[in-house]
Amino acid sequence: MRYKKVRKLTYLAIMIALDVVLSPILRIEGMAPMSSVINVFAGVLMGPLYATTMAFICGIIRMAFLGIPPLALTGAVFGAFLAAELYRIFRNIYASMAGEIIGTGIIRSLLSYPVMVVFTGASNQFYWFIYTPRFLGAAVLGSIGAWFVWRKVKDLSVVRQMKSLFN
Repeated sequence: MRYKKVRKLTYLAIMIALDVVLSPILRIEGMAPMSSVINVFAGVLMGPLYATTMAFICGIIRMAFLGIPPLALTGAVFGAFLAAELYRIFRNIYASMAGEIIGTGIIRSLLSYPVMVVFTGASNQFYWFIYTPRFLGAAVLGSIGAWFVWRKVKDLSVVRQMKSLFN
C-alpha cells in the first residue's frame, strides 16, 4: 500500500515538473498550449484528484517563480479537473479533451476577468470575454496536441502502468 502511494506521488511530481518546464518553453504570448497537453494527460492517467492537485501546484509555482499573474491558477485547475472527470465518466480521450477545452477555454477565461480586475484594480480596461480567444485557442491547440501524442504513447508499458496505478 505504501509503495503505491510513493509511486503515485512520484508520477505526480513528474507531471508537475513536465508542466512547469514545458509550459514556458513552448508558449505563445498569452497562450500556454503545453499546459493543456499536460492537463489532458493528467486527466487520462491520474484522475480528478491528482490532476487537479497537479494543476494547482503548477499554478502556484508559475506565480511564485515565473512571475505569472493569478491567471496561471484560475484556469489550469478547472481544465484539469474537467478533463479528468469527463474521462472518468466516458473513458475516452475525446471526453478529456472536451473537459480541458470547456474548463480552460471557457470557464477559465470568464473567471479570469474578475480575478484580473481585483489583481490590477482597473475594471474599465477589461471586458468579460477579453481572455476567451487566447485561452480557448490554447486549450484547443493543446488538446489536439495531446491527442497526437496520446496516439503514439498509449501503448507504452510505463503509460499503461501509470494508468492502472491510478484507476
